Amino acid sequence: MEFDSVIEKRKSVRTFTQKKPNWKKLIEAIDTTTQNPFAGNHNNLKYLIIENKKTIKEVSKIAEQPWISLSPSLIIVCSDDSHLEDKYGERGRVYSRQQAGAAIQTLLLKIVDLGLSACWVGAYSDEILKQKLKIPQHIQIEAVIPIGHENTKEKQHKEKKIELENTLFWEGWQQDKRTPLFKEPKDDKSLVQ
Repeated sequence: MEFDSVIEKRKSVRTFTQKKPNWKKLIEAIDTTTQNPFAGNHNNLKYLIIENKKTIKEVSKIAEQPWISLSPSLIIVCSDDSHLEDKYGERGRVYSRQQAGAAIQTLLLKIVDLGLSACWVGAYSDEILKQKLKIPQHIQIEAVIPIGHENTKEKQHKEKKIELENTLFWEGWQQDKRTPLFKEPKDDKSLVQ
């Protein structure tokens, strides 16, 4: 699939058929994230794949989002900040969040490229989810990603994205105009020196 097409097709899907995605596609999507940039070239991310229906329902309850229970598979994206904090101090946590966000976006785009659908979920109880999934305390849960085949029989409204001009500033905060490359002279006298 062409890159721009993948970006345009990506959306947050919350309705799935019960057809399980091929586990090899899940692995392929995760493998794509290894190409992301990492601070000091240190990939601190881990992925937990869940296909057990009972566990998916429990994650859905922990997240207080019933629709997650309809997903045939989940990927839980996690990170271990310890190495980055050792190397970069407090800034290592910032790098870890940046790396996780970039990897999650890459994962979501690859999922679309593979003909699947997903949604980035960030609302859940970290502590309860860690206990349920036996995730060590020092590991950060970055996202829960329900993945499957979209149930196209259920209508889903895609939110209109914010207009580009409402997101850009030039050279400083709240400057919404770009300085022209070549300024027009104010009067003819400015041409004579």
